[in-house]
Amino acid sequence: MTHTPTTDVLIAGAGPVGLSAAAELRRHGVSCRLVDRLPARLPYAKAVGIQPRTLEIWDRMGLARTVMESAVPLRGQLIYVNGAERARIELMLPPEVPYRFAALPQYETERILEEHLAGLGTVIERGTELLSFTQDGDGSAGGVTSLLRTASGGEEELRTRYLIGCDGAHSTVRKGLGLSYEGGAFAEEYMLADVVSDWDLPDGYGLRSMHQGADGSTDDALVCIPLPGRGRYRMSMLVPPELSAQPPGGPGSGSAGGPGAGDGVRHGLEGGRVPELSHIQAVVDRLAPAPATVSGMRWSSVFRISHRIVDRYGDGRVFVAGDAAHIHPPTGAQGMNTGIQDACNLAWKLALVLRETAGPALLTSYDAERRPVGEEVVGRTVRHATEGIENEPDDPRTVLLREAQLLVGYPAGPLAGPPFGPADAPQPGERAPDCGGLTLPIAAYPSRLLDVLRGRAGHVVLLYGADGAALAEAAERARAAGPAPAEGGAGEDDLRTVAVLAREAAPDAGAGLPAPVPGYRDAAGEFARLYGCDGPTGFLVRPDGYLGARFPLSATAAALSGYLASLSAPAGSAPA
Repeated sequence: MTHTPTTDVLIAGAGPVGLSAAAELRRHGVSCRLVDRLPARLPYAKAVGIQPRTLEIWDRMGLARTVMESAVPLRGQLIYVNGAERARIELMLPPEVPYRFAALPQYETERILEEHLAGLGTVIERGTELLSFTQDGDGSAGGVTSLLRTASGGEEELRTRYLIGCDGAHSTVRKGLGLSYEGGAFAEEYMLADVVSDWDLPDGYGLRSMHQGADGSTDDALVCIPLPGRGRYRMSMLVPPELSAQPPGGPGSGSAGGPGAGDGVRHGLEGGRVPELSHIQAVVDRLAPAPATVSGMRWSSVFRISHRIVDRYGDGRVFVAGDAAHIHPPTGAQGMNTGIQDACNLAWKLALVLRETAGPALLTSYDAERRPVGEEVVGRTVRHATEGIENEPDDPRTVLLREAQLLVGYPAGPLAGPPFGPADAPQPGERAPDCGGLTLPIAAYPSRLLDVLRGRAGHVVLLYGADGAALAEAAERARAAGPAPAEGGAGEDDLRTVAVLAREAAPDAGAGLPAPVPGYRDAAGEFARLYGCDGPTGFLVRPDGYLGARFPLSATAAALSGYLASLSAPAGSAPA
């Protein structure tokens, strides 16, 4: 058995969630190893929808442009019932939202994340499986000992400070922690296929076509999501009788032939039963809004859907994220995107604890913030799968913002500071909105707030006002509020990145500012409008793009010191 030097974090599972966790940890200067039992990336378009909120997070990481160059836009969905168009959903968001809905096959998402991670010096250890783990100790002496089976067939014992399970619905990490995984399963079996159709649907529109009986129940369905490539779609539909059977593992088994078979979780792709093009064509013949021929099938599979969520997102030094924590219907493309946000929420907190900028109690906020989100997503996707998103009682704008995951927030979470300013303005725990119209004296073009935040690994303090001298003083107080960067860390302190956003009427925003604090001018007044600035105001933006604090400019030092204290001991939590 081989013993290796300690690394900070071991991540089990190199899907989009595990890759995002690794990329975010590396961005914060944390060492990690990423293992996956599969010898190569799977060529399946399982998760295809990319939500606008995910693109905002990837923008902060420097990934959004690469993703957009590979993806296709999702402009809407056509809904047919018994051959007649019943509804047309337009995926229109407010103009201040920087990104729209997009579609990208999961294998392409994984490729982009994998190449980005390699550029940060970390590669996936393929064919390496986590067999078991134990955790022990407190403080710097504590850690996790994991037993790995390597690609060569040998075993390796690895000592790390933390372990993250991004290893899917049949998670070894979840089982090792003994977490409950309550929920249920849909009785129906489905087919997935990646094909080309020659119909004349408008570009960028998905299709949901159903047949309903006299009692209003749906007995046949076809769902199509556009993919990159002319006429290419990922189609899903009910399994025909000739393919319907229990998987080889028996009733209640997991993916046929895969890990977790027999664990009672019926979720994901199965082996053994592969639909042919004729099976797909038969459904298209019945349900397509116009005659169409399918061809060019890249892959197909049978899959099942469950809805489950763990009772907690971690225990001690071990955590779960993505499908290891929550599974649900693919309605609205919520699963992968929710998992990616799990990973980013946890990664920046682990980085602060590992650098001893925050106390271990900060890690309890991961469950406090993310599990309520998982519970809401599971409930909503189950409801949409059975009743349809078009039957949501909320107004269409709210429905789309929620589907885009732009309404996710933690205003009642343990890290949210006290509110300040207008009640309808963004408050601590809520998403920090993007805005445009920010100018610098040297640039001949305006910037967006995302441009200001991009590439900055730590927290960012934003100061808004009209008095240049007061802004400079507040910037000095902000820079003095946080601890100095840890030796060997990411090189950027977590509370010292400060940008000043001055009103148009203010003198040169950069005058008198402590170097190298950038001074932007809110030339279009968009920041003041979207952030509800009714006077000199400061904001602290967390690494995951949520507001950590909002405060009067005169209270900059006290507000930031209070926030820093909350990182060491989140309210209502105990040290891990």
